Amino acid sequence: MKRVVITGLGTINPLGHDVATFWKNSLEGKSSAGIISRFDASKFRTQIAAEIKDFEPQKYLDRNEIKRSDLFTQYALYSASQALEDSGLDIAAMDPFDIGVIWGVGQGGMETFESEVENYVSGNYIPRFSPFFVPRLIVNMASGMISMKFGLQGINYTTVSACATSNTAIMDAFNYIRLGKAKVFVTGGSEAPITAASVGGFCSMKAMSARNDDPLTASRPFDRDRDGFVMGEGAGALILEEYEHAKKRGAKIYAELAGAAMTADAYHMTSPHPEGLGAAKAMQLALEEAKLNSSQLDYLNLHATSTPVGDIAELKAVDKTFKGSKNLWVSSSKSMTGHLLGAAGAIEAILAIQSINENIIPPTINIENLDSEIPKNIQIVINEPLQKNIHTAMSNAFGFGGHNSTLVFREI
Repeated sequence: MKRVVITGLGTINPLGHDVATFWKNSLEGKSSAGIISRFDASKFRTQIAAEIKDFEPQKYLDRNEIKRSDLFTQYALYSASQALEDSGLDIAAMDPFDIGVIWGVGQGGMETFESEVENYVSGNYIPRFSPFFVPRLIVNMASGMISMKFGLQGINYTTVSACATSNTAIMDAFNYIRLGKAKVFVTGGSEAPITAASVGGFCSMKAMSARNDDPLTASRPFDRDRDGFVMGEGAGALILEEYEHAKKRGAKIYAELAGAAMTADAYHMTSPHPEGLGAAKAMQLALEEAKLNSSQLDYLNLHATSTPVGDIAELKAVDKTFKGSKNLWVSSSKSMTGHLLGAAGAIEAILAIQSINENIIPPTINIENLDSEIPKNIQIVINEPLQKNIHTAMSNAFGFGGHNSTLVFREI
């Protein structure tokens, strides 16, 4: 099997419009949550989210790309443009069929769907839909438009596995390169879910925090008083490249993607297995593929969204997998970014990679009273970053439907 490395990174998310800003604000423990400004959420149980402020798509997108694409696709194009620029790839000198795009999107064009249906129902417009309605809406348009923007003609599709989506996209790209089906992939995920319908749907499930009077502290994984996740938005992009190809061209290499695994809980539509059995198996398989034992992992960026059930189930899985390893430290960056749904795994993979490069772990913020159900031997980075030699890092992403996905990175 061929080896796979990461040679480019890009992001747009509530903590930053680029990787450097995102990383800096993560280490400083900044919360990005606030009252929703995108629409009037005053009648909803949850009125807060982690929104991207001052987004300027024209920095990387032309007028037609902006006009013809939903926000989730704009985020995808923005982050992918950064990542390709960062990679230093000379696309024009490569066979375009050697470069693919596998992208992850959980919901797709919710904003487009809402506006088109509202216009139709209101009767204020001629009762027809825009010819761009379907192209803007469908989830695969992000990968399609990335390929069109840069002339990438290799394998191209979109994965959907709820909040595990970005990790499954990255894993697919990883495996195709290992099998020799491509030399380079643009991969990652994007999401733009802060709309009335999406927020309203999660509100009805009581899945999101209702700490509307104090949004900055609403996302609090592992805290005794957590009451649900805070919705976020944005995208993360990674350039995956076959190692020998990257080495030959003298590429900057951030890390190696050494292992990846997926499992299913086969338990419940929205709740994880309470003992974290599927999550534990995914972590175990990813470690095995990376040829690591449980004592060799240095850092784990947890899925931990700040839900009462999910956080504990994942930590039980960690306890099973790592058996109280004194080397392992864990944290949840969702305490700062909120939960980007289908894009969560991509931005968290970026943080895991950055932790290897910088030898520091971003904190979990907003922990005031640690939940007493948390296994005692798990070491959580709380409120302040932790300086530590990091050679290996793992990133988890789990989704409704019982999807579990895990990535393992190591220094190179």
